[in-house]
Amino acid sequence: MGAFLSLLIRCWTVDHPPEPPKSREAIRIGILGTGWIASRALITPAKSHPGVIIAAVASRDKTRAEAYARKFNIPITYGSYQDMLDDPAIDAVYNPLPNSEHYEWSMRAIKAGKHVLLEKPCVCNAHEAETLFNYHASLPTPRPVLLEAIHPRFHPAWSKFLSLVSGPHVEKVDVVFNAPSGLFPEGDIRWRYDLAGGALMDIGAYAISCLRDVFAAEPVRVESTAVRPSRWGDVDEGFKAGFRFPNGGVGFIDADIRKTSFWGLPGVSIPRVVVQQREMQVEVDGAVEGEIQTRARTVTIWGFPGAMYHHSIGVVDVNVRKRASDGQVLRRWTEKETKKAYVWEGKGTESGKEGEPYWSTYRHMLEQFVNRIKGRDGSGVWIDGEYSINQMKAIDSAYEKAGVAIRPTSSFKI
Repeated sequence: MGAFLSLLIRCWTVDHPPEPPKSREAIRIGILGTGWIASRALITPAKSHPGVIIAAVASRDKTRAEAYARKFNIPITYGSYQDMLDDPAIDAVYNPLPNSEHYEWSMRAIKAGKHVLLEKPCVCNAHEAETLFNYHASLPTPRPVLLEAIHPRFHPAWSKFLSLVSGPHVEKVDVVFNAPSGLFPEGDIRWRYDLAGGALMDIGAYAISCLRDVFAAEPVRVESTAVRPSRWGDVDEGFKAGFRFPNGGVGFIDADIRKTSFWGLPGVSIPRVVVQQREMQVEVDGAVEGEIQTRARTVTIWGFPGAMYHHSIGVVDVNVRKRASDGQVLRRWTEKETKKAYVWEGKGTESGKEGEPYWSTYRHMLEQFVNRIKGRDGSGVWIDGEYSINQMKAIDSAYEKAGVAIRPTSSFKI
């Protein structure tokens, strides 16, 4: 009963966090556009951060910006994105615009000296990614902070999961991340090629990031793809792919933004990553001379995108003790363990690994964004320009293998 009550309290507090007073040195963030994702990804997480103020929202339609500001109690509105970038009172911007506008408005923001929290995928293709992040890297220091918002990577659950995996020994990974049919209705930006939509560009980006993190390497090639086109636009609503990695292992993704089940009803599945490792020799205490022990491990994380609400990390080890001389099996047994991580180990220490159980993946990400701006140590989790460039290279390679057009490059020039 206590565990269930704790679950309910945590889930409630994720979306209704405490609101401490803001510090005098708080970073003033402006939002580009009036999309719904900003509420979950920034506005709610910022409530519990004393060092962040949501100061402004900009829209090409001033009336829409004003309505959005009233809804979320945002003090300043602008009738154009550039007006917000030109305001010296704004320190940073959050860019959740359609994917096709990520490149231009992130470039403009950086040029204006603003820190940028950039929604994933960072841009439309690898060419844009290289141009954006190389331009950012070319600026003199101290330069504005630029971060691609792959939020699940910032939660301690993901780091705990990765600590249980040995990348060089991974044999197979399956990542499943589906959204039920009806979640994104006809007319949504995800169904438009010109706005760089599609399943792979949406939740597929998270799935590819998972593979790269688990293998701790970049894929060497795409071996297989299966694409289900959307009935509403010239994009993919379902995308499956298999990636080969340098150690010979293979990772599979199943990304679907219109999942159906029986009779066309919305399909529901829990996002998960399943890692199978090769059998490997392990050191054990009290080992008997002339015997060796091997272990084949499977690690599964359930619910990684929303780890703050509930997640589970399952570890299954198949152990075998053998005679070293001839490989004769002497004993075989299985060990199972379940783990969770809602706060960083060493919470509150000088390492900066703070956290509260109700902190969302986005709240953890915001913490590190602010830490980087302020020059403070943090959890150690970060996404640099090289990571984001390689992310887009992997997405482009999957589209190329599938014979699907890579998303179009912006005509904007800095």
